[in-house]
Amino acid sequence: MTEHRSLSLAIVGGGIAGLTLTVALLTKCPHINITLYESAEAFGEIGAGVGFSPVMVRTMALIDPRIAEAFVKCSKGNTVTDPPNWFHVRVGDQRKKDVKLGEEIFVIPGRKGPGGGVHRAHFLDELVKLVPEGVAQFKKRVLEITEACDGSGDVVLHFTDGSTAQHSAVLGCDGIKSRVRSIVLGDSDAVKALFSGKYAYRGLLPMSEAVEILGNETPRTPQMYMGYHGHVLTFPIANGTLFNVVAFSSRPTWEDSNWVVQTSRDDMLEDYKDWIPAVRKIMQNIRKPDVWALFNHPPAPTYYSAKPLICLVGDAAHASTPHQGAGAGMCIEDVYVLSELLSQCHAKTTLETVFHAYDTVRTPRSQKLVKTSKEAGMLWDFEGEGVGDDLEALRINAQTRMAWIWDHEISNDLNEARRMMQEGASKTP
Repeated sequence: MTEHRSLSLAIVGGGIAGLTLTVALLTKCPHINITLYESAEAFGEIGAGVGFSPVMVRTMALIDPRIAEAFVKCSKGNTVTDPPNWFHVRVGDQRKKDVKLGEEIFVIPGRKGPGGGVHRAHFLDELVKLVPEGVAQFKKRVLEITEACDGSGDVVLHFTDGSTAQHSAVLGCDGIKSRVRSIVLGDSDAVKALFSGKYAYRGLLPMSEAVEILGNETPRTPQMYMGYHGHVLTFPIANGTLFNVVAFSSRPTWEDSNWVVQTSRDDMLEDYKDWIPAVRKIMQNIRKPDVWALFNHPPAPTYYSAKPLICLVGDAAHASTPHQGAGAGMCIEDVYVLSELLSQCHAKTTLETVFHAYDTVRTPRSQKLVKTSKEAGMLWDFEGEGVGDDLEALRINAQTRMAWIWDHEISNDLNEARRMMQEGASKTP
């Protein structure tokens, strides 16, 4: 009986991962009914920058050319250099001796193709345009997910408003504080994200003001100012009209129950009292600075469950710190692999095989990112193991560490997952 019932998938979470997955499935899987559940009253992202490397933008195009076009629309003001550069690296901490402070000491080369930073909310707005009316339901916060009692093998979502919804399976895209992750992993120590030891001040300036502070050229290209137990990133977003600032610092613990808190300008400036005037002036001009505690997930033993049938995608599966600029890109890769596998799935009996194949190919790469991103944050803060503040050792590490992310051939992952599906591989977590 279940072989002939139409497939119905619930996507939980309307951020970049959830919206991208919704667009992907609507495009690739016309045989599957899709419903997106979002806990907020409307789609919305916090106004901050998010970056994608060219390989991730190419993957967007593989999912649906309109997604890559949405990114390009939001990034066309980015300065493109030849050869392309990821960051121009400088030392901004005056406590570092024997170096020309504030001057470029090396460049981390990038890769050719569209990429760089965009305003997260602007990109989300473009993705929303690709989702037809009626696909999304709002003010739907998941409380519990259970297996249906009617013998169908379906899953039932229980929402905090008392309503329920029944689907063939659930795709959890509800981010680093994912409720769906806790349902999949149960009592595992891997459920809750851990404080990484880093926090960040985030803010925006009009590009015109940044040009007044730093001159015409520097604000228009991505810059990294390194220091002891902190670093500052700046790059253009919003088609070059805004100057995005992310300034990192360190502390051993995070006690506040909120991960994003308001701060005073004085407290923020205290963290950079030993830094060069240019950095201090940037920080002085940030409007309404927020402090973002940076958490990441411990390795999950699995990204899916068989009973009830649930699969985790993006940050719900493998939230990382932002120090390699690839967390959102990993979500895009997840969506590509999962949507391609689901496009070949026409019966509920094969959903578990799809989830197992996805889990097998995505776990090693996505969890490697979580580990190496935390290490990168320490590297930029002169805390790298065996590197410290040795600028030559740091240069060698920095200029080679991103290749495994940027030069990856995602089609190889997909081919391996398809091979597993053909063999009918299955696993019960």
